[in-house]
Amino acid sequence: MWAHSMTVQDYQDLIDRGWRRSGKYVYKPIMNQTCCPQYTIRCRALHFQASKSHKKVLKKMLKFISKGDVSKVVSEEEPMDAHIDDVATCDFPYKNESQVSQSELTPLAVDHSERVEDEDKDSGETKEEGNVPKVESDSVQICTDKDTPVPAEPSHSAKAVHTPPKPGKGADLSKPLCRKAKDIRKERKLQKLLQNQMGTVEGSQLQGDQAFLLQNSKSKTNQPKNIEDFIFVPLPDDAQHKLEFTRFLCDSPLEAEHAPNGPECGYGSFHQQYWLDGKIIAVGVIDILPYCVSSVYLYYDPDFSFLSLGVYSALREIAFTRQLYVKAPDLCFYYMGFYIHSCPKMRYKAQYRPSDLLCPETFMWTPIEQCLPLLEHSKYSRLNQDGKAEDEGRLKELGRVRVLHKRTVMPYSVYKKRRKGPSDEASVQQYASLVGQSCSERMLLFRS
Repeated sequence: MWAHSMTVQDYQDLIDRGWRRSGKYVYKPIMNQTCCPQYTIRCRALHFQASKSHKKVLKKMLKFISKGDVSKVVSEEEPMDAHIDDVATCDFPYKNESQVSQSELTPLAVDHSERVEDEDKDSGETKEEGNVPKVESDSVQICTDKDTPVPAEPSHSAKAVHTPPKPGKGADLSKPLCRKAKDIRKERKLQKLLQNQMGTVEGSQLQGDQAFLLQNSKSKTNQPKNIEDFIFVPLPDDAQHKLEFTRFLCDSPLEAEHAPNGPECGYGSFHQQYWLDGKIIAVGVIDILPYCVSSVYLYYDPDFSFLSLGVYSALREIAFTRQLYVKAPDLCFYYMGFYIHSCPKMRYKAQYRPSDLLCPETFMWTPIEQCLPLLEHSKYSRLNQDGKAEDEGRLKELGRVRVLHKRTVMPYSVYKKRRKGPSDEASVQQYASLVGQSCSERMLLFRS
């Protein structure tokens, strides 16, 4: 249906019944009839933990902005796709433990590796030594990532895993984990910097970002980094690039609203612009609603597809949701549109966890871990397995549906008596059952 105007609460209730908007066109798929059922998916932003592949995208963006580094690996995946697995792929086959000989497990000596490097400089070639396989330079670039071990060249620590520690030696489990002195210095320096800046930049958007980061850095000691640690980290003065981030209101059916207990930017539709060195490289369209940030779509400059802007923008929007939550405690979800399990290229949304899918019959949220086995068995499924559960927002009284007829607002019971010509009760009832009783009493259905 076409929506001329709509309150943010109305649209919040609609997307919680499986609706989505594209511009001013609001639509809902017929789940039990379409070939590819589309299930509304939301991420619980406050509990989101970035996966290894997500952190790689954030690190890649930081390296590019601060140092100008560009990854030499050209990915063939869709820009919106995160990696299906967190395991890096290599160009040589992986061998399990039973297939690896002892000679392959012996690490190269220091003097031997130096001699090989010297020979490489003289001849420009890499010679095969023993059973160590020869790989291309690009393959080495992929497999020698800081966090990814190389199967053909295990480290000393990998060998020590199978050796039980001697009595009286090893880690003391009663003491906290050891931390690198470099990391401790960085954390202290960051906290001092943020405290100084928050004292001079009070009330600005920068203060909100940094205060949120400082709050997380204090409570996340010895914990894995979250997305704020990558997105809101201060960049060096000599950074190679400058990434700017702005927002402005765009045209949509949603009416802008400002509530005392709502976010400072208000509710409504927004464009989030990503500027790199004065050039716009991506625009993300989002809706800020009473309970969520809803991602509409993203478009970007294909010259910067190597930055995985689809994944980066999704992570940034999750972080943005967490920021809004500080001022608006009800706003704690990130809606990612539709999840289509029957389409492999649309399954990437399931990697932003914890997340839930909307049951197409009861319109209740179900953890995605419980939904995947059902969707593997059948494309369309009632996700809520409670047989007694039912749609609480279903249509109960058709006569209370609000109708706009000849510039007059009236309930459907009155309109039905005034209408001349064939009855349209079937279409009105279908509309009211799709939007639910609550929305049908608030929104106006135009009838000519």
